[in-house]
Amino acid sequence: MRIKSLTARVLLLTTLWSTVALVAIGLVISTLYQKSAERGFQDLLRAQLYNVVNSVTIGDQGALAGSPQLGDLRFAQPKTGWYWLVEPLGTFTASPLVSPSLGAANLPVLSVLEAPFDKNYERYYIVTDAFGNRVRVAETEIVLDTDGRAARFRVTGNVAVVEDDVRTFSHSLYLALAGFGVGSLIVNALAILYGLKPLDKARGALERIRAGDSERLQGDFPREILPLANEVNALIDSNRRIIERARMQVGNLAHSLKTPIAVLLNESRVLDRSHGDLVKNQAEAMQGQVQSYLNRARIAAQRESVLARTEAEPALERLVRVMRRLNADKEFELSVSPGLALAMEQQDLEETLGNLLENAARFAVQKVRVTASEAPPDVKGIDPARRYWVELVVDDDGPGLEPDQIREALKRGRRLDESKPGTGLGLSIVSEITSEYQGRLELSRGPWGGLQARLILPGVSKDVA
Repeated sequence: MRIKSLTARVLLLTTLWSTVALVAIGLVISTLYQKSAERGFQDLLRAQLYNVVNSVTIGDQGALAGSPQLGDLRFAQPKTGWYWLVEPLGTFTASPLVSPSLGAANLPVLSVLEAPFDKNYERYYIVTDAFGNRVRVAETEIVLDTDGRAARFRVTGNVAVVEDDVRTFSHSLYLALAGFGVGSLIVNALAILYGLKPLDKARGALERIRAGDSERLQGDFPREILPLANEVNALIDSNRRIIERARMQVGNLAHSLKTPIAVLLNESRVLDRSHGDLVKNQAEAMQGQVQSYLNRARIAAQRESVLARTEAEPALERLVRVMRRLNADKEFELSVSPGLALAMEQQDLEETLGNLLENAARFAVQKVRVTASEAPPDVKGIDPARRYWVELVVDDDGPGLEPDQIREALKRGRRLDESKPGTGLGLSIVSEITSEYQGRLELSRGPWGGLQARLILPGVSKDVA
């Protein structure tokens, strides 16, 4: 699974690296300590071996004589695995000397082929004694007099002592490294979070721009992020200039086309009826088409802007107030959730909702209702990336439309009731503007029996960081 959070990536990589590094360090230190302990253990046995050699001689009666004092009580305690043993070799038939810890027990001897002597005529090997102890043996053979009588000297130490020492050291080492690792991870996490905090500030600044609370990326950014902030601000300024230029060009085009279309409409009045009606109808259709495409061009020019924001309540109240004046015989209800804002231009919102209100007022018997609220979580627009949507609903108590009539009503220029004034462009304009903002328009029969127009439009989140 791909991790999208930069903080999580850095924390994961540092955690993995710290864990691998600490485990490797622990294994290396533990191995080095084990080798050092074994080497020290062998040096101790060698020193004890030559203490025994220096303590033993051949007496007047030809027997081995001596009582080695090695300064370690374990050589005097039975079954400890710490022994010394002096045995005559060849024709020398004296009784062997044995440490009290070994007593009458035997100690196995490996052959020279299994454990050869080194250049100092010493050899070291591990055997198991009669009591089940694994012991390391230090052995040498010494000629004791000028008659060539020799003896084998052996000193042993219990291997469990070294193993226990290494085990204890490794346990303490791993505990220390684990504590150090946890502490290091906490410090690294705090350092990473602190180091990446400016990115969170930049993200918050961008969200404030998108919410319409700010027009530029503002903040005290570090040197590494400052060029990015400057480029974003330059992009916003460029985007704003493009929008203004597009609006100016759209206005100029609308103004340049307004006069020729008006001339055609005026000329249609002085022509004979058949030709005049034809010119008038075509001029009106051209006027509607031009206005529609100009609207689409203007919306497309500013749709990518992150600065579009319109407060719902004042805009809707103004529209409803105008409709009440124009339709004094109709009752208009308005319900707007507090703090509701839309991510669209005010004039686009007014044109969209104004067309719906005109249609509702035209066909309503007595009542028209407008409600604006945050859309339910399961409601989505065309843009899957946006998570916050606003729902606008216009209901009337008129005759309403059947499903096949709804499909016809959304077609450009179609008028289902020729007795009512209009051009048939209202719903299609609403649908086009809504689509340009990645929203949705839904028509159905409302709770009063009339038409219900439901708009899903992009909103601005209330809890912007």
